[in-house]
Amino acid sequence: MGHQGVGEIKHIVAVASGKGGVGKSTVSTNLAVATAQLGHRVGLLDADIYGPSQARLLGVEDGVMPDVIDEKIFVPIQAHGIYAMSMAFLTREKTPMVWRGPMASGALQQMIDSTQWGSLDVLFVDMPPGTGDIQLTLSQRTKLSGAVVVTTPQDIALIDARRAIEMFQKVSVPILGMVQNMASHICTNCGHEDPVFGHAGGESLADEYEATLLANIPLSRNIRETSDAGRPITVSESDGAVASLYRTAAASVVSALSRTEAPRTPTISMTD
Repeated sequence: MGHQGVGEIKHIVAVASGKGGVGKSTVSTNLAVATAQLGHRVGLLDADIYGPSQARLLGVEDGVMPDVIDEKIFVPIQAHGIYAMSMAFLTREKTPMVWRGPMASGALQQMIDSTQWGSLDVLFVDMPPGTGDIQLTLSQRTKLSGAVVVTTPQDIALIDARRAIEMFQKVSVPILGMVQNMASHICTNCGHEDPVFGHAGGESLADEYEATLLANIPLSRNIRETSDAGRPITVSESDGAVASLYRTAAASVVSALSRTEAPRTPTISMTD
């Protein structure tokens, strides 16, 4: 499959949100799977050290460990056409993470550098929620080609999404687009769609930062049930409307990546 580390990866894309609970991990999984369905070689790194969820979302059973080469290099686990690595593969689901920030940053860097990613077109990084030390360290140390910011239409989530956008701007990482999750509720009985949280928030935030709104993903019981079962909606209902939204978003991300300059290690700019 190739060398360890990120040397043969064309593009690394952070999927981030300013706050938790907006469905960022579910979006990361489906965006990665959709990109693979378009014919690209895709990896997914679960960078949420404290609450890794990609094992469950990808249907990797608790206790399945990655193969290890020479006692130091992890072979990513394949699921639904993508190559995945997560702290969840190295610990048990019931083991809480109680690491301090610097230790967590170090563990994350080690997991990136010690994984045999090989020649991927895109590595999606499911970032921990927030805009603190770990997010900043990851954005500085990893040569990111760009970021996708996930929000919901509520005001509080939009405030935090704005923080995430501004963090990436400070370290000169281009915003490839935004995904507005839980944009409307779809009734399981009649199929009626209702924008319970309003729907203009993500659109106006995208406009404000001249970012593309990649998708409005509905709040749907189906998405939740398929995610919990480890069968992402892009796989379990690959011909459905939501999978189609994700593939359109994935195509936009790939297109934006082809227009970005070669990634460089960002420097922090202190100016506004």
